[in-house]
Amino acid sequence: MKIRYDGEVDTLYIEFRPLAPGTAENRSLSEEVTGNYGPDGRLAGLEILDASIVLGEDLKKLVFEVSPVIRQATG
Repeated sequence: MKIRYDGEVDTLYIEFRPLAPGTAENRSLSEEVTGNYGPDGRLAGLEILDASIVLGEDLKKLVFEVSPVIRQATG
């Protein structure tokens, strides 16, 4: 996962998985939020316009939590 903030245009992009150029389908989720979906229909990223307004003070402090993946054994 990648998170990019562009202060010049005040846009935050959260990439859950990369897509090949030109393969994303963009769906407006609100006036400020657009979801990018792959050809398989799965969510690949979120773009937040006017991020400093939408996220307010939360944009200044990012907290990352990483939990271990627990996989169920098969067999």
